[in-house]
Amino acid sequence: MRQKLIAFGLIAGAAVIAWLMHIASPMPAKAPAPDATLAVETQKLYRHDVALKVKSQGSVQPRTRTTMVSEVAGTIVDVSDHFVVGGTFSAGDVMIRLDKGDYAVAVQRANARLSSANALLELERARTIQAKKEWAMTGRPEAEAPALALRTPYLAEAEAAVLQAESEVQQAQLKLRRTVIRAPYSGMITKKIADLGQYISPGSRFCEIFATDLVEIRLPLTEKDLATMGGVSPDVISRAAPVELMGSVNGANHQWQGKMIRSEGVVNEFNRAQYVVISVADPYGLTSSATTARAPLLVGTFVRATLPGKTLKNVFSVPRSALLQGSQVATADAQNRLRLKSVTIVFSDDDYYYVTANIDDGTTFVVSAIGTAIEGLKLHIANTGEQDQNH
Repeated sequence: MRQKLIAFGLIAGAAVIAWLMHIASPMPAKAPAPDATLAVETQKLYRHDVALKVKSQGSVQPRTRTTMVSEVAGTIVDVSDHFVVGGTFSAGDVMIRLDKGDYAVAVQRANARLSSANALLELERARTIQAKKEWAMTGRPEAEAPALALRTPYLAEAEAAVLQAESEVQQAQLKLRRTVIRAPYSGMITKKIADLGQYISPGSRFCEIFATDLVEIRLPLTEKDLATMGGVSPDVISRAAPVELMGSVNGANHQWQGKMIRSEGVVNEFNRAQYVVISVADPYGLTSSATTARAPLLVGTFVRATLPGKTLKNVFSVPRSALLQGSQVATADAQNRLRLKSVTIVFSDDDYYYVTANIDDGTTFVVSAIGTAIEGLKLHIANTGEQDQNH
């Protein structure tokens, strides 16, 4: 019994000592819970006007392409030094000459017939004068004289013969001139079909050419492209800015400027696109001065075009990653707290949403992608450099 009391006393004493030590020890300081923060990238945005652009592509084609044919028959006796594929001509330059011997003889024969007809006409005029004098000797008015008595039909026949002979002379001279075939416009030869010494008949093809004063590019436009441009009405086309073209020539990239001249006015049944036509003057630089020389825009070149679109007034350009569900954006206030703002999307492209909103210029937008946006969430700005969008 005594041993039990001693053991109980030791336990009770240990408990009292432990309680006294607990009472006497200081309470541990409670650390404040840190605020949750979200690392983001931001950018200050300002309202500005945005000139939209439309991208398209197409191949360069000549505005005018012609298959040259001969209007007379003959043997080619002379060709121009430029009568080769790739050779260029100015309007009126001689391309080929045909043997003109037969046509020169035909002109001489026509002139001889004309001289004969003129002689017969003079003879008939003299006979007509004599007939009128003989009728006057009868004492009756000339108005009562029969036509045969005054030789009126014979005079008309002689005059008609002269007109016919003059027409034959003109036709013979025309055929003679057609033995010299000239370029109808400034152009380039793309195909040569006949050459020196070859006999060609009327209607025979001897080359193919195209005009070098202008080339055209047909560009397909989708419904979205047309909306970006504000349509392709004649008024829009007349006010359109120059079209920027880019392509490769001889392994190097070059740029040209073209002008939108018309819309084809139909919807292609295969790709559902509408086509506009861009023209470029003097594509080969044949009339440009040395100070304005540029790389030639060769027919057949594939080019990428940038067309001017409509202008959006007083909008924010918001990166696509910054737009949240429900047409909202996240902004940062002065205390770097997240604030949600509603916006109205005016237009969008591959890089930006163009929006209007009741937001002050210079507001800090969160432009990095975030998960669930919580109003008032503490933000940690992790920008790597200047992020202001100044316009």
